[in-house]
Amino acid sequence: MSRREYLRYKELTRRLVYSRLAFFNQHYQLAWRRVAIRDQVSRWGSCSSRKNLNFNYRLGFLPLELVDYVVVHELCHLVEMNHGAGFWALVAEAIPDWRERRLALKGYKFQR
Repeated sequence: MSRREYLRYKELTRRLVYSRLAFFNQHYQLAWRRVAIRDQVSRWGSCSSRKNLNFNYRLGFLPLELVDYVVVHELCHLVEMNHGAGFWALVAEAIPDWRERRLALKGYKFQR
């Protein structure tokens, strides 16, 4: 993929992520510092202890229900920085079928 194509997809993914964050944050009412769209090698998203949300530009190629899972997953890390029962209960508030979506996401591979 050319640099130009990458930047185009990165911007499309940025718009998608911001729109899904706004949608789900109507429920969660959380605050974050910044959002970054990156060319990550092995992660769909991450949340730092400084409350920065990072998302892979390749999210733009996934079905919306999987994008939603990743967005909610990272949003919930703003509250619970682990994968304990409290974290999954928060995820389930917006994505009750998170287990199925998590499994489906594992079927998608990163390609460079």
